[in-house]
Amino acid sequence: MSDSEIPYGDGRPVDVYLDLLRIRMDTEDYRLLLRVVEPALQAIEEERLSSHDLALDTTADGDELPQEVRDEAALVIATAVTGRLDNEVVEIDVDETGPVRIVTDATTASDPARLGEIADYIRERHRQTEELRGIAEVSGLSTDF
Repeated sequence: MSDSEIPYGDGRPVDVYLDLLRIRMDTEDYRLLLRVVEPALQAIEEERLSSHDLALDTTADGDELPQEVRDEAALVIATAVTGRLDNEVVEIDVDETGPVRIVTDATTASDPARLGEIADYIRERHRQTEELRGIAEVSGLSTDF
């Protein structure tokens, strides 16, 4: 995908952000970033994101993505969805799962109480997932979810 093929018109926040990244990032990392975000940007443009599964840990070839590219890909997608340029990647330490990286707005990122609420939500989701995994296991069902 070339820069001219990004499915957004000029002036949108995601275009501005991608232009900034093109200047700031290594050329190969930027090309990798575009390959990673292209399906999500296309799905957003076609209003079918809810049916699109996106993993930001590996490429389509199965190669692991560098953390910087993962973070920037998450921020590009967040910018496309929210139209905001103030998104940040924040790492929250959750006892049950270890560090979790989330994308949020700058106000939330600087609010320890709100980050605590998000951590609580992640803990509860983890607890529910483990409970469901246990039920599936004793029922002889797949536990890969």
